[in-house]
Amino acid sequence: MSTSASPVTAGSGLGEVLQLFRGRPSLTRADVMQLTGLSRSTVNQRLDALQAAALVVPSGEESPTGGRPASRFTFHRDRGVLLVADIGATGMRTALCDLKGEVRAERELSIDVAKGPDAVLSAAEEMFTGLLADAGREPADVHGIGIDVPGPVDFDTGQVVSPPIMSGWDRYDIPGRLSLAYDCPVLVDKDVNAMAFGEHRSHYPEARQLLMLKVGTGVGAGMIIGGEVYRGADGAAGDIGHIQLTVEDTENEPVCRCGNTGCVEAYAGGWALVRDLQAAGKQVGSVDEAVALIRTGDVTAVRLARRAGRILGHAIADSVSLFNPAVVVIGGQLAAIEEQLFAGIREMVYRRSLPLATRNLQIVATRLGRRSGLIGLALLLADGIFAPERIEALIARS
Repeated sequence: MSTSASPVTAGSGLGEVLQLFRGRPSLTRADVMQLTGLSRSTVNQRLDALQAAALVVPSGEESPTGGRPASRFTFHRDRGVLLVADIGATGMRTALCDLKGEVRAERELSIDVAKGPDAVLSAAEEMFTGLLADAGREPADVHGIGIDVPGPVDFDTGQVVSPPIMSGWDRYDIPGRLSLAYDCPVLVDKDVNAMAFGEHRSHYPEARQLLMLKVGTGVGAGMIIGGEVYRGADGAAGDIGHIQLTVEDTENEPVCRCGNTGCVEAYAGGWALVRDLQAAGKQVGSVDEAVALIRTGDVTAVRLARRAGRILGHAIADSVSLFNPAVVVIGGQLAAIEEQLFAGIREMVYRRSLPLATRNLQIVATRLGRRSGLIGLALLLADGIFAPERIEALIARS
């Protein structure tokens, strides 16, 4: 749910008026009247209610014509805080954010997601406690918590469903667990959805359609359609890593971590690259080590990286033809080998996709790097907490 800077219609409620302030540095009463078409008395009523709830506060005065100063108001971004945890396969980033979703402080920890929800969420809670203490905040100041994970999520329930690499997480009640310590909404989403939203909002807000591909230990995708995250009917959209392909130079289809054979991830994921490098006699034990070897120009490693790029490009090409994104963003650990990986991706996308779909297509590396999930999750959470339909209930609790 993105905040729009466009005018809203007459009859706007408190939520719609607050959205105006969330999307702008500050506004006067006259600005709100012009943008909404509401009368002065109605605007005064809306602003009085938002000020009473400490959602909007004065931001200073200005008098461009030399007459009586016009009071300006702004969204009260420091009314409380948000807590977010970007959980990956082998590590986690947590952050304390203001109510606009801007990261104020963050921490990082290496931890295997396969240790299970108790171990990983306990670590996240400890990090949250430390972030709050450093900021001089209390649990009561937390307006919302966001968690993203490297697996399929039923967005409505916040539960991970049959994740290939997250042992013990299936149907675990993440919101229920975190609600024991924090009396606030809890959002749970797939990590690549958060990454897609972060890149879209931060660098490509004009792109109504965007595809985010994460190539790290595994392969996943997130989609922005019409400016919003597209999750599909059940939250399973974007599972590009488990599309099955037939690769010509392969005698036996590799077994994927999901249990099937011939998946894109089983050919081109980071773990598959490590597997193939080890089979070729290379001393690599992690995806980061594989990336480092590729960047040295090792002939075998570069050949495997380019092959992975072509396989990824095959899968991306189908997605490009299917929903015609304006931008394809590549993130994850393997985005660091842009020179070797992207050549194969672009070759296959431009060869296989419809010419009209690639006429203005951009294929680019992430601009937020490893922070894309953290930033996107914070923005998604802020939008969810302050969605227009939730403002009446939020004010009632104030």
